[in-house]
Amino acid sequence: MNQNDPHATQPILHAGAALESAPMAMIMIHGRGASAEDILGLSQEFNRPDIAYLAPQAANNTWYPQRFIAPLESNEPWLSSALARIATLIDHVVQAGIPHERIVLLGFSQGACLTLEYAARNARRYAGVIGLSGGLIGPDDTVRDYPGSLADTPVFLGCSDIDAHIPLPLVLGAAEVLKRIGGEVETRIYPGMGHTINQDEIAYVRGILG
Repeated sequence: MNQNDPHATQPILHAGAALESAPMAMIMIHGRGASAEDILGLSQEFNRPDIAYLAPQAANNTWYPQRFIAPLESNEPWLSSALARIATLIDHVVQAGIPHERIVLLGFSQGACLTLEYAARNARRYAGVIGLSGGLIGPDDTVRDYPGSLADTPVFLGCSDIDAHIPLPLVLGAAEVLKRIGGEVETRIYPGMGHTINQDEIAYVRGILG
């Protein structure tokens, strides 16, 4: 493993249709301690086998070592490596013939934080940006002057109100930032839910897949 770019040579798993024949693609980012195989299993819930699902694997099953609210420099170079991995994967999908506006970005927990941060830093029209139990990366005082526009991309933020890993104010703060840069943001807070994915969230994703 390259210590300066730890995720660069990790595998990418694929389910559903081949990129060359799929009308859409979904890039799925797993959480800390989980795996690409874990998050890829969620694709079965969407009832769309015609879509190409791709899930990159994090080195040592974690995208960055500290909490998402830690100072940005404390999560380097892992964070930059993770963001670059998503960028490379999106480029691969686009080169296969699926444009950005037909790509859904989805992540859970640490993967949700990474997904939302990538979308904010690389704002443009996507088919959807789904953050399941996550927020933008960095401490409260992080400057959020992201360039570009999400151009009315559907953005979904779902989280428990008592999630021990994801403070609710940071979910709501992420929603405001993503609205400001042009996202059509849907925020759903679930009272008393654990750190998990529920059927309402799955139903929302099915809806944006058409």
